[in-house]
Amino acid sequence: MPARIHFRSLMKIGPVQIGTYRNRHGRAKDTAVCTSDGCGWSSDYSSSTAAQLAARSHRCRVS
Repeated sequence: MPARIHFRSLMKIGPVQIGTYRNRHGRAKDTAVCTSDGCGWSSDYSSSTAAQLAARSHRCRVS
């Protein structure tokens, strides 16, 4: 069974939610995930600033 990821420092920009977590190597990573139904976009970043920029520039193709 895979380990659970515990997110901290959650924030939401539009439909995109950003969270910080520690990967299996103990490094802090930031992820941005679109919460719109049917979108499915998500990505990991090494800094919170990069995740926030991606969240601000994300455009859902789901209407």
